[in-house]
Amino acid sequence: KIYGAGSCRKERSCPHYYILEKLMIFAVDMGNSNIVLGCLEGKELIFEERLATNLGKTSLEYAIMFKNLFELYGKTPTDVEGCIISSVVPQLTDTIAEAVNKVCGKSPLIVGPGVKSGINIVIDNPAQLGADLIAGAVAALYEYKPPFIIIDMGTATTFSYVNEKKQFMGGAIMPGVVTALNSLVSGTSQLIRISLEAPKKVIGSNTIDSMKSGTIYGNAAMIDGMIERIEEEMGRELLTIATGGLAKLVVPYCKKKIVVDDSLLIKGLGIIYEKNRSKN
Repeated sequence: KIYGAGSCRKERSCPHYYILEKLMIFAVDMGNSNIVLGCLEGKELIFEERLATNLGKTSLEYAIMFKNLFELYGKTPTDVEGCIISSVVPQLTDTIAEAVNKVCGKSPLIVGPGVKSGINIVIDNPAQLGADLIAGAVAALYEYKPPFIIIDMGTATTFSYVNEKKQFMGGAIMPGVVTALNSLVSGTSQLIRISLEAPKKVIGSNTIDSMKSGTIYGNAAMIDGMIERIEEEMGRELLTIATGGLAKLVVPYCKKKIVVDDSLLIKGLGIIYEKNRSKN
């Protein structure tokens, strides 16, 4: 099957045109807090799950978890025809790659220098751009019409801007929701760890509700404010897409209209794999 991107659907000369066959691809997005695992068949997402990132686990321990996940969804890992990894945890990349090889019997493609993404990165040092941000931008270009903002809410909350020429122009990075909350709790003697849920009122009448308000409503207000500032700088309203494990938690309390796309990074990795398949 052949799929294209928006108006490029039938234009093979377009750099954003791609051919996506009905291949089973195992994609791994390795973050500082979580490892997102996804299995794709063509454009269909078979499963997507999250595991906690643990630097102490061996490749065998990760391999067992990966194998169990495939079994949970009734899939045979050896049926996978290609594997791809994006990682912002270099010290764990080889361990995860070895685990993927143990389970699927294939060496994964690792997103990095020399891997084709089809996106024009216009920042001071393109090599510094995280593989996760590249994957998110690649998927967004196939799903949505630029210009747009991509918000990735994980260990860090990142804002990426892609212009109407499909160029990745840069963005902003700040502490993530849980990262900031953990810092607050560890840096004070009287504040305790809380569950992440919005309180009924912005003005909390006790310590726990006050912390929940600051965490949920405070981050929502920050996101709204950053979008406003980016739009002001660009001189126009912009489509905004949010992804990451915490997007569903915070975005509903934002005043700005934001599209939540949980599987953006996994879909992007599938596209990147397809672009580089002839190399594998």
